[in-house]
Amino acid sequence: MPSSIQPSQEKQRAPMSRTLTLDDHDRVRLAPQILHDLPSDPFSVPPTGTIRGDCLKVAKSLPQNFVDLLILDPPYNLNKSFNGRKFSKCTVDEYTNWLDEIVCTLKPLLKKTASIYICGDWLSSASIFTVASSHFVVQNRITWEREKGRGSKSNWKNSSEDIWFCTVSEHYTFNVDNVKLRRKVLAPYRNGDGTPKGWEVTREGNFRDTHPSNIWTDITIPFWSMPENTDHPTQKSEKLIAKLVLASTNSGDFVLDPFLGSGTTSVVSKKLGRKYLGIELDEEYSLLAEKRLEIAESEPEIQGFSDGVFWERNTLAIQQKGTPSNVKSD
Repeated sequence: MPSSIQPSQEKQRAPMSRTLTLDDHDRVRLAPQILHDLPSDPFSVPPTGTIRGDCLKVAKSLPQNFVDLLILDPPYNLNKSFNGRKFSKCTVDEYTNWLDEIVCTLKPLLKKTASIYICGDWLSSASIFTVASSHFVVQNRITWEREKGRGSKSNWKNSSEDIWFCTVSEHYTFNVDNVKLRRKVLAPYRNGDGTPKGWEVTREGNFRDTHPSNIWTDITIPFWSMPENTDHPTQKSEKLIAKLVLASTNSGDFVLDPFLGSGTTSVVSKKLGRKYLGIELDEEYSLLAEKRLEIAESEPEIQGFSDGVFWERNTLAIQQKGTPSNVKSD
């Protein structure tokens, strides 16, 4: 293989790095698991796993009305290199037209009860709303905090991204109790006599389960010490995708990701008992996705998700000895 598609082999790693990479044995072993050649006629039954190809072409070979959840995470409208393939920033109108073509192509694959999540940054969100509102019912916009990023001397540091929540119709799945957030109570209420009001004092701390909002501050970007980390430059965390899957699907539902990257959506769907199909243009990322799917067989955990709730960042490790008895729900 050309060296340009094997960046992971050339990087200097930290001594304790857990970043997932591929060796030549992995590439040979995993390649047959990826579907490369499409049938001349559309599939009668949707395939599962990973297809390597352009989603605009692959979609024409897929049956209609089979997707319960579409997670759309295309390149944002900025200059970015994906394993040697460059995506160049364009005008807002050009990006809007490109995104509209993608949505028009994928829309026939969706069930009438399907949900759609479209990822973007502050600039691409302008195009996302324009396109999404012309095809779907826009239900909400989630903004999640990136806890790392480069500062700027001439602008505000960009530390957030958006996920637009859309549905095909007003009939859709939303499991609110499956995506509660366990928050640490830092300034709990007290009664007039100073005793705790609705919570208990413990040595481990005080926590409350809250309904999910559209502001997420509990997401950790995958980095070198996390076993889910890869060299993909825009990898989403399993915890982030798990929220979308748990909220908007039920067990056995079908999840499609046409810009699969290193495989996070497929991996999370597998861990949570959903059917899945990922489409990815790059061979190396497709292979990484397959390797992660293999690992998920023996390592089904999702970092930051335990006891059926999502934990605030950096709080779950404190509670590994057991769920606190003072958890309340609101």
